[in-house]
Amino acid sequence: MNDRAALAERFLALHDPASPLLLPNPWDVGSAKLLASLGFDALATTSSGFAATLGRLDGSVTRDEALGHAASIVAATDLPVSADLENGYADEPAAVAETVRLALETGLAGCSVEDYTGDDDAPIYDAGLAAERIAAAAEAAHAGPARLILTARSENYLHGRRDLADTIARLQAYQEAGADVLYAPGLKEVDDIRDVVSAVDRPVNVLARPGAPPVSELAAAGVARVSVGGGFAFAAVGAVVEAGLELLNEGTYTFWERARPGWERAHSAFET
Repeated sequence: MNDRAALAERFLALHDPASPLLLPNPWDVGSAKLLASLGFDALATTSSGFAATLGRLDGSVTRDEALGHAASIVAATDLPVSADLENGYADEPAAVAETVRLALETGLAGCSVEDYTGDDDAPIYDAGLAAERIAAAAEAAHAGPARLILTARSENYLHGRRDLADTIARLQAYQEAGADVLYAPGLKEVDDIRDVVSAVDRPVNVLARPGAPPVSELAAAGVARVSVGGGFAFAAVGAVVEAGLELLNEGTYTFWERARPGWERAHSAFET
């Protein structure tokens, strides 16, 4: 328990606005080992990347599958790992808390819970219920010595609700509910990001995606963590698509030029 508590504290301490934590998102054991070998200080699972390994789209993974996957990533390296638990795989606060309690048993250092309902007609939970869900998750995450660092996510910008005031209000409510880290994926304008950072007193995560400011600008804005979501996973998928189409359409093998550095790194990472 002491080791696990220390791991969580180590993970939280890495959230430094002066030098943001660059948090890559592996999608399987091999990618976790590869990313650790490159020198990253922590890892986080990606729901979309993991779903892709099962031939599914994001949102189709069960709680048991996600927790099993998280446990496998934890076991792959000695780095702190945070799990993407989507919406906690439940609507009601008590059920979300149960998901977090189960996550504690996997050896994770952290986890995230979002306010996306999974219902396209009403994609975001009512603000009051959303805060109750985070409060329940925080109570479970912080209940014992082997605590989890809880990231609370406001999903407005990923689901057509470009409302900065509501996003900030939600993050402030999640802070009051006990979240350790705050995250509004989809924010790209540096002024908006700066407004979020200045409105809360918890570390803020930003999703690295096309159009987002580079890490240096995010650091200047006070961002403490930068993650990539499914970006690395689908970059790998994209490389497979390019290689497959080259073989099918051209009958050539230049993909080996791009494969060689990956083979060399994998050979090194998987031996250790």
